[in-house]
Amino acid sequence: METVRYKHAHFSARFPAHYLYVPSHYWLAEIEESPGTWRVGFTKFATRMLGELVDAEWKIPTGGAVSPGQDIGYVEGFKAASDVFCALPGSFAGGNPALDVDACIVRSSPYVDGWLYSVNGAPHDDALDVHSYIELLDKTINTMQASGAYD
Repeated sequence: METVRYKHAHFSARFPAHYLYVPSHYWLAEIEESPGTWRVGFTKFATRMLGELVDAEWKIPTGGAVSPGQDIGYVEGFKAASDVFCALPGSFAGGNPALDVDACIVRSSPYVDGWLYSVNGAPHDDALDVHSYIELLDKTINTMQASGAYD
């Protein structure tokens, strides 16, 4: 998998070059074997903020209609609990069954095995390529540093 390296202050990561990203720090990747179905996961930045996950639950039934920004579930970690929001419109295709066995995979393998959920649909035109996401991440980290919220 081709990646783009990113480093800023105390944070470094590699982001898959062919994935799409949304400002709420989720990535989107179309499933090769199932065109029109997209896996969604937390970016490495989001996993750093949340820490290790211990649980994930979904509020939407498989096949249920979803839209961007909709609260579709939650994740619970050692550091924090967080609502999970939908990143693209379509129908909910289900959560990652691997999370029932080991939710920590979201942090250890965020771009391959640790995806959160999948959606049958298509991203909005405003989804970001990797370079645009990195620009957004720079602004986000700079803002957090200025406020003292990020070390």
